[in-house]
Amino acid sequence: MFRSIIISSNQRLGGSLALAVEATGFVSVIRNLNEYPEPAELVRMLRTHAADILFLNFEPLDRALAVVQLLEAEASHVPVVGFHREVDPDVLRESMRAGVREFLVDPFERDSVMESLSHIKTLLDRRPAVYSGTEHIFTFLPSKAGVGTSTIAAHVGAALARKPDNRVLLSDFDLNSGMLRFMLNLKNEYSVCDAMKFSSELDENMWPQLVTTVHGMDVLHAGRINPNLRIEPAQIRNLVAFLRRQYQVLCFDLSGNLEKYSIELMQESRRVFLVCTPEVPSLHLAREKVQFLKQFDLDGRIVVLLNRARKSTLFSARKVEELLGLPVLRVFPNDYEAIHQSVTAGTLLPKTSELGKAFTEFADSLTDSAASAKPQPRARKFLEFVSMAGSNPVSSRD
Repeated sequence: MFRSIIISSNQRLGGSLALAVEATGFVSVIRNLNEYPEPAELVRMLRTHAADILFLNFEPLDRALAVVQLLEAEASHVPVVGFHREVDPDVLRESMRAGVREFLVDPFERDSVMESLSHIKTLLDRRPAVYSGTEHIFTFLPSKAGVGTSTIAAHVGAALARKPDNRVLLSDFDLNSGMLRFMLNLKNEYSVCDAMKFSSELDENMWPQLVTTVHGMDVLHAGRINPNLRIEPAQIRNLVAFLRRQYQVLCFDLSGNLEKYSIELMQESRRVFLVCTPEVPSLHLAREKVQFLKQFDLDGRIVVLLNRARKSTLFSARKVEELLGLPVLRVFPNDYEAIHQSVTAGTLLPKTSELGKAFTEFADSLTDSAASAKPQPRARKFLEFVSMAGSNPVSSRD
């Protein structure tokens, strides 16, 4: 069934068209607007709903033409069906010049509607609607529990949110030991569990209720411990597709248990940040996880964040690279006392602190380097490997 949006300054006309197209059984009207929205609002709505068809009232003509122009920039190949209360040669001529090939006139008879929908189906089969979405998706994966992954994810997310026109989402997918709710002192009762439950129904009205805006970024926490929650791959794909259209940057904080949904999130990511400390247990588990993730072609996306580094340590960044066979993208200094104080206070480190500056510098490098990075080959899906013998995920809790 096609998802559609109707925009009409004539409420009666828009309502009549909605009844006519839904009566065909091939179209659902997800929004019926009685006025032309502001450009920013329309862009948000288009990205949120990813409509297949836009029904647009060409009265007044100038507003309709402006919408068509905006649509071309924001949603490639989304067909527009114009409609009007009467046959107007001038309106028909200008709409065709703008690229609108289907036009309906009141009364909206079934045969005419079905003929237009048949043409639209042919267009969509040949060129499906494509909506712009971010490629700046980063996952933070701990080598073992307690290496500071959530701390890094939260500070990097907040630093990214300080960049101009950068809308950032930080999501906690550690469903058994998620710390972001505690670290950021979040009171919202809605969580990842609710986002999964309604992943195919999310819209601009529901989503703001699920997240909390703190330190300039939206945060979706993991909720209360729920070891029985089952997340399906389709739910992850629906959620990520929705989020791509809403945000410039997505940050996912994972558990380290390598659940199926964690693999799915890593496969959607531009970069996977493997967080470890310069200690034997952490590095041992990091190497085990790298070996496991290679079978999903993810090793090309993984880089190392070396946390809590000291000047005198047995494992330097170079030795860590040799041990793991991966580049160490960033080394963060150890400031355990400052982190402890900020977590206790339910806030983040001052951006002027030594560690705060390190997080900001790292965040500043991310979107630029991601934009210039070569596209990674599409990783194989997790479900392609569920029948493989002897491929048991390494278990660790973050």
